[in-house]
Amino acid sequence: MGEGERNPVLLPYDNLLAYDVAAKLLVVVRDARIRDAHLRDQALRAAKNACLNTAEGAGRDTIRDKARAYTSARSEVTEAVAAVEIAAIAGDCDDATAIEARALAGRAIGLLTGLIKRTPQP
Repeated sequence: MGEGERNPVLLPYDNLLAYDVAAKLLVVVRDARIRDAHLRDQALRAAKNACLNTAEGAGRDTIRDKARAYTSARSEVTEAVAAVEIAAIAGDCDDATAIEARALAGRAIGLLTGLIKRTPQP
């Protein structure tokens, strides 16, 4: 499915704003066209994993499992945006892209932190 297309079957992450923001971050990372192949690969992997872990958390049954997946997603968002910022600093992508990625990452991190904090601690 391409960007903006949805299947009529409702999945656990379909109404989760954190997933939508992570997916938007993935689009920004993809469109950044980071020139350093290793850094580009790392940024894309982290952004993809942020989406995957957010979706996984939505599909998990126990509160502890949800928190673990959302915590992993938050770490992946942080890695993805850091890779884009490092690319901008190194001249491997433009500064505007890094600024856009940082704004989306901040929003995703806030949403994921809220989902994690809903989880009671042992």
